[in-house]
Amino acid sequence: MHTRRFLLAGGAALASTGYSLNAFARKARTGAHAHPATPAAPAGASAAATVPEAPAMTPVGPVDTVARWACILDYNSGATLLEKAADERMPPSSLTKMMTAYVTFGMLKSGRLKLDQALPVSEKAWRMQGSRMFVPLGQSIPVQDLIQGMVIQSGNDACIVLAEGISGSEEQFVAVMNDTAGKLGLSNSHFMNATGWPAENHYMSARDVAYLALRLIHDFPEYYHYFSEKEFFFNKIRQENRNALVVKGLADGLKTGHTDAGGFGLCASSEREGRRVILALNGMPTSNVRARESERLMGWAFANFEAAKILNKGEVVEQAPVWMGQSQTVPLVVAQDFTMLLPHGWRNSTHVSLDYQGPLAAPLKAGQPAGQLTVLLPGGRQALVPVVVGQDVPALGVLGRAARRLHL
Repeated sequence: MHTRRFLLAGGAALASTGYSLNAFARKARTGAHAHPATPAAPAGASAAATVPEAPAMTPVGPVDTVARWACILDYNSGATLLEKAADERMPPSSLTKMMTAYVTFGMLKSGRLKLDQALPVSEKAWRMQGSRMFVPLGQSIPVQDLIQGMVIQSGNDACIVLAEGISGSEEQFVAVMNDTAGKLGLSNSHFMNATGWPAENHYMSARDVAYLALRLIHDFPEYYHYFSEKEFFFNKIRQENRNALVVKGLADGLKTGHTDAGGFGLCASSEREGRRVILALNGMPTSNVRARESERLMGWAFANFEAAKILNKGEVVEQAPVWMGQSQTVPLVVAQDFTMLLPHGWRNSTHVSLDYQGPLAAPLKAGQPAGQLTVLLPGGRQALVPVVVGQDVPALGVLGRAARRLHL
């Protein structure tokens, strides 16, 4: 077995070689990697009153945050950039409406619901307290207006109208929400209503919130624009989007929330220079703290990581000796480009070794497996990438083989 080792240093050719197995990937939603689930905070308790001292954990070291629960994901790779109690069950407040939106968007995409379809306003919806879009009793409201009222104004009444119009009752709609959560793998989420109104056994985790945002963006790009609208007029009332990052142009979604039990929360997403980051925070003491902390951590996520193209398709990593071939060597190459998310400065602390069984016996076909690269990443993480033969090498004929044996 031949082994060659390389140290990645800025600028070198093979020093740009590597392979991602999602070193910081989103943790499994079940199994040994998940944190123990904890019950949601009691409805009367203030989750933001006492913030745990433990910092958030990240691939570049601990980071302090006043959020009680936090998770930041890289959209393209699914990598977890920051987590703090990310798998604990928490009161999600109006972040629940992201699941209500997901079910609604699914109905629209399947053709079972239309944007211009009008849904009737029941007395239950009209009497709903908390944040509202002020739907008039006895009238019918187009689905598009209800979506805007739900995601821009955080209208509890809009959620009830949608739930009743889609499923017949809020209870039946909630059953669909929970079924959808199971299919998405949101193992630390359970819903008791469509609004996020405080209720026993109604919870999500910060990681589930962030992953739900990822799925909303990925699965329903045609409807995602509603989350980025900064204001909405309805019933002669103008209301501004409650997501401070959206209003300031620093994010294009998604949702805010607040209850006494859960504190102030926010889920936001932003795209900059081809990278998209998703942030889910909850358990902050005030709306001003929520705005400042979300802006700070969003900036941190973009500043501390880069989408590094560390593998180029067809890049030669070795000239391997060939046994009894018409060529005495053959290039070993990687089959495809590969980009992975890494902390800045990764080149100075990444090592690559190439392992293959040599010499390679002819005949050889381009693309046939020949060995593997082992990439040792910062923090001791390891990734593997197959190496293949770069070109055909026919075997020598009888006379050629005899001459080669005599020469050897």
